[in-house]
Amino acid sequence: MYLRAIHAENSLQALQSFIKQNPLGIFTTAIPPSSPEHSTHTIQSSHIPFVLDIPNDSSPTNPGVLRGHMARANPQAKLLIDAASSKNGMELPHEVQVLFNGPYHHYVTPKFYTATKPETGKVVPTWNYSAVQAHGKVKVFWDSKAEETSRYLQTQVEDLTKLNEEIMGYSTAPEDKGKAEGAWEVADAPDNYIEIMKKGIIGIEIRLESLGGKFKMSQEMPVGDREGVIAGFAALGSDVGNGISKTVKERGGGMKDLEKQNS
Repeated sequence: MYLRAIHAENSLQALQSFIKQNPLGIFTTAIPPSSPEHSTHTIQSSHIPFVLDIPNDSSPTNPGVLRGHMARANPQAKLLIDAASSKNGMELPHEVQVLFNGPYHHYVTPKFYTATKPETGKVVPTWNYSAVQAHGKVKVFWDSKAEETSRYLQTQVEDLTKLNEEIMGYSTAPEDKGKAEGAWEVADAPDNYIEIMKKGIIGIEIRLESLGGKFKMSQEMPVGDREGVIAGFAALGSDVGNGISKTVKERGGGMKDLEKQNS
């Protein structure tokens, strides 16, 4: 990820919060296939929702651990299983990547640059977005007969369900169970059904080594142009437009503001 200083988010806590609020990640691996039936591609990607664990007793610089699961039939999963089983272990030496995207991104028309466009015409289109990129080593829970795999998957699906039910606004408080505002729980489904479902997935646990992120939200533009972007997106009247307008305003001043203050 290209992290231009003006767009980079340097707070580890902010990056971790971003992942928790936007848990669907693009999980990417580069594992050579051992045979054609597993895959013809070395590079594989899958959309996977993750739980981010941040141990209370960890270093403040520790990015944490990502937990997820994926369909056993997924070609990427088959590559992971093959690599793990061939090493008679669970953690792979290969580096993996997960990319998390923010909820709002959009093309930015030069027509929004109400200061620079009429003055010089020296403007071009761009795209505003936010994202966090994670790197680490993956541990694969693939043996469906192993108790460790069963325990991991049970905890994983329960924690992931709880996280996303809360994101949707449903209460996970015990007193709200069974009520309209109460969250759905894995325990609401028959145990034997859940066990069957678990046989069809594998668990992945990524010990993170680094996190990097950015909010590319017009910080590089002068005040007048940024105000034009804020007004332009708000005028679209859409959820995305309102979201970008608000984020551009929240991200505040940028390089052009500093240059003006120091001149």
